[in-house]
Amino acid sequence: MKLVELTIPKMGESINEVKILKWLKKEGDLIKEEESILEVSTDKVDTEIPSLFQGKIKKIISKEGDIVQIGNPIAQIEANDNDNDNDPIKLADELFNDAVESFSSEDKKIINKENESETNNFFSPLVLNIAKEENISINELEKINGSGKENRITKLDLIKYLDLKKSKSKNKKLKSRDNEKIIEPDRVRKLIAEKMVESKKISPHVTSFVDCDISKQMKDRSSIKNSFLKKHRIPLSINSIFIYALCRAIKKFPMINISYVNQKIIMKKNINIGLAVALDDGNLIVPIIKNVESLTFIEINKKVNDLIVRARENKLIPDELTEGTYTMSNIGSFHNLMGTPIILQPQVAIMAFGEIKKTPCVVERKNKDEIQIRHKLILSHSYDHRVIDGALGGKFAERVSRTIKKLSLKKLIRL
Repeated sequence: MKLVELTIPKMGESINEVKILKWLKKEGDLIKEEESILEVSTDKVDTEIPSLFQGKIKKIISKEGDIVQIGNPIAQIEANDNDNDNDPIKLADELFNDAVESFSSEDKKIINKENESETNNFFSPLVLNIAKEENISINELEKINGSGKENRITKLDLIKYLDLKKSKSKNKKLKSRDNEKIIEPDRVRKLIAEKMVESKKISPHVTSFVDCDISKQMKDRSSIKNSFLKKHRIPLSINSIFIYALCRAIKKFPMINISYVNQKIIMKKNINIGLAVALDDGNLIVPIIKNVESLTFIEINKKVNDLIVRARENKLIPDELTEGTYTMSNIGSFHNLMGTPIILQPQVAIMAFGEIKKTPCVVERKNKDEIQIRHKLILSHSYDHRVIDGALGGKFAERVSRTIKKLSLKKLIRL
């Protein structure tokens, strides 16, 4: 038997931490490899985490209710000798510490000088780099208890210290006035707030607005929705029309389906469209319909209905919340005409679909113009102005509008 650490595995794009909801095993219990041993919550979904080892739980490090960073240890396992090696993050730190033993004293002075201070203690280049980015001085580093060889500070030690420091700064007590009430937001709301601020800092947002005539589709949907429900046993969703049109427009404008990371444009081969879903608790979740370009309209409609239902029942899995390349939000369901949606990083664009309303419109005819009552809505397209100029952003929105207008539901469904 050997003692190994069980760590929080990578949970998907943009997920940096989890909250431990419930341990399914206790200290001393025998466990099998890939057996679920605890339940965790992220800002996206609740899920179970399996063990990477077979053996016995010797010690539980992180308790129920703790917030744990991805990669951090949560338990010690007495694993069978033929099991996986220890946590790679810890091994990497130990290997690095062993390697720096061969550094000369002059090398160490050079490394420590990079943080503009002198010290008799040794700090690895990785730790010094993190400290520099977080404005942690050498004097402050010397006060941190290290868990590495010869009590040296490891990357994980510094990350834990920074987390604790940030937590203390956030927990300063506010005093309310007589006419005020202070409400503590839940963890998901705090994470959403942080991501929205982060997105605005990263991307200069620009929003273009285009109106869309959806009269024909509303008429067709009204005439076939009952027969469609009878045949397929699911409703004919308006969101499916929007997602189908978005996919076709993205095919014509592939530079919308990108990310911009480290001053490099990353083009995405597949079209993975996220659908913002409002939950009963007031929070928001964005399940992803992947590879939309390969789906038929009926398949899209099936996935839309399934994801919305399971999102509201808290039954989504982490994989269904990652790798989105474009996002849509149906703000019309809240009777909103238009909006300025915030981009979901690292994507570069998002579209909001406003309320469908009967509107008097001038319709051009050969001999004279006519005023007709049409079903119309407004598309609000927000995009990252670092990589998408007004011409591209505006043309894409117009293409989505034109695609919706020309769609024939009866042909797509073939009832």
